[in-house]
Amino acid sequence: MRIVWLTALGVGGATVFGAIMGFLFQKTSRRFSDVVLSFAAGVMLASAMLGLILPSLEYGGRFGFLWATAGIFGGAFCLNRLNRCLPRIYRLMGVPAEGEGHTKLGRVLLFVTAIAIHNFPEGIAAGVGFGTGDASQAIAIAGGIALQNIPEGMVMIAPMLAVGISPSKTFVCAALTGMIEVAGTLLGYIAVRAATAILPFALSFAGGTMLYVISDEMIPQTHEDGGGQRATYSLLLGVCLVLVMEAFLG
Repeated sequence: MRIVWLTALGVGGATVFGAIMGFLFQKTSRRFSDVVLSFAAGVMLASAMLGLILPSLEYGGRFGFLWATAGIFGGAFCLNRLNRCLPRIYRLMGVPAEGEGHTKLGRVLLFVTAIAIHNFPEGIAAGVGFGTGDASQAIAIAGGIALQNIPEGMVMIAPMLAVGISPSKTFVCAALTGMIEVAGTLLGYIAVRAATAILPFALSFAGGTMLYVISDEMIPQTHEDGGGQRATYSLLLGVCLVLVMEAFLG
């Protein structure tokens, strides 16, 4: 359990570390962030398949493919619905939606809220990985998520400062998004350990959330500025790193 706590703090702390980097390098090159994000996407992609979805097939037995398919689509669908709920959350916060006098502050709040919401299932994915008992794969999954959280924490800082939010409140907001991930990691681990019957579905569900984030957000974001080739090779490097880890530690 100690390693789960340390990993949870590490995954959440990566966002805080990224936030600190964001304060120090507010004008850093977008290219650097894209390379890190692409590399993290590669690590997450390989880890989702090797550490979550394939084990889901194994633990599910004869009908493992049904558990895996249901979990993958379930995880992706939940994140998709969360994205669709954001405008409602937005209105509850008193921020007008796009086309209704949408302010810069409103856009920033929506951006930060989106990161916070996505961090929770990512934390669950890290926790579920430890629930399998395969520490090497669980660490690879958590490592990929942590790598993604560093540029994620960095990109939150400048927009919040630009709309007049104080540096202290900016840092607290960034830190809270990381702490949400800590809670998700612990919840995922406890849920799987308490009810091993849900393990096949939980694994593929966590894998589905990761695949959704990679496809819907991470890859498109790294290709926005014409750096597609650079981002692609960085992603492949991340995939290969997990394969090397699997070969020597698996």
